[in-house]
Amino acid sequence: QVQLVESGGGLVQAGGSLRLSCAASGSTFSNYAMGWFRQAPGKGREFLAASAWSGGNTYYADSVKGRFTFSRDNAKNMMYLQMNSLKPEDTAVYYCAACSSNCRLYDRYRYTYWGQGTQVTVSS
Repeated sequence: QVQLVESGGGLVQAGGSLRLSCAASGSTFSNYAMGWFRQAPGKGREFLAASAWSGGNTYYADSVKGRFTFSRDNAKNMMYLQMNSLKPEDTAVYYCAACSSNCRLYDRYRYTYWGQGTQVTVSS
């Protein structure tokens, strides 16, 4: 099992930046595919970015491509989401998640482990 804890959320003005962090513990981090998702009030949980195990490609949702950057540091058991050019519609609770097997990176139902979420609010 792996435990995930997000941090770095907050209130920012439109056009600003935030960097979210996700700390993993309890298992070998590099064994998991890792992803970032978000959920706005009244909406479903939306895929943002993910990468398979150590190395490999990173995939992004069209809504954040070019603005958000996913990175992971397997040596530190950390994952990050650098968010630039933030918009009010980016306001949501942001979650990191881990998938251990049969992963489809875009599919939230394939992720077994989730953090508690961190709130991001973008004011206009």
